Amino acid sequence: MAERDNRRNRRDRDETPEFADRLVAINRVSKTVKGGKRFGFAALVVVGDQKGRVGFGKGKAKEVPEAIRKATEAAKRNMIRVPLREGRTLHHDIDGRHGAGRVVLRTAPQGTGIIAGGPMRAVFEMLGVQDVVAKSVGSQNPYNMIRATLNGLTKQQSPRSVAQRRGKKTADILPNRDEAPAESSQVAEEA
Repeated sequence: MAERDNRRNRRDRDETPEFADRLVAINRVSKTVKGGKRFGFAALVVVGDQKGRVGFGKGKAKEVPEAIRKATEAAKRNMIRVPLREGRTLHHDIDGRHGAGRVVLRTAPQGTGIIAGGPMRAVFEMLGVQDVVAKSVGSQNPYNMIRATLNGLTKQQSPRSVAQRRGKKTADILPNRDEAPAESSQVAEEA
């Protein structure tokens, strides 16, 4: 009996964390052959744990469910971790590029929500971002938009990681919010 419980606990530990997935696009392609047409399907899926990890994958097969399954597996293999401020938004504004796709990602105050279109919205929802403003400036191709968004998110840096890399404390990196208004009022008095 105890051995059975140990196996069950071991199995629970080995399981990967629960991921949510979002189907972004399905493309039907046809190949004309001697007997008629053969159809195939390509699926684009975004997967994330809604706690700072996200990935995307594409899969191709003769049937839609098989293409989605392949895309989901590919997305789980290609996940990245993104640092989030207060677990809800980005630390700083960034641009992302991939091919002709270009996106602008901006932080947002609490309560703003996800202001982003189609494929970018899926990435942010699976990532766990609650407040962000994003704009696609280039290609409308969902593959390039997702790649550009992930390119921007990989550039995201937290103050903690910057401080660690520089060998300083996090407080030394962040601007002191109390001194900023005093300096601007001094400049106004001098003028």
